[in-house]
Amino acid sequence: MASRAPVATGRLMLGFRKWYYNLCGFNKLGLMRDDTINEDADVKEALRRLPEQVYNDRMFRIKRALDLSMKQQVLPKEQWTKYEEVGCVEGHDWIN
Repeated sequence: MASRAPVATGRLMLGFRKWYYNLCGFNKLGLMRDDTINEDADVKEALRRLPEQVYNDRMFRIKRALDLSMKQQVLPKEQWTKYEEVGCVEGHDWIN
């Protein structure tokens, strides 16, 4: 009985995280959570260290989101950024 509580709590928290992720709304513009972080000195250094393709993808997402925001539109639902797609970046060779 005690072993079921952590599993149930984990599922509940996962459901809450997904709900909150969708509530924030940035995924409707095709943004990832990290695209919304304020660019202070540390973030600028981290961005400088990104591979060129990852940086270019980020800039594309931001420009597309600005364009959609100006038009007061959102992406079609199949193009929204999904919670499962942005959960983890471990395993990439550019992360030390």
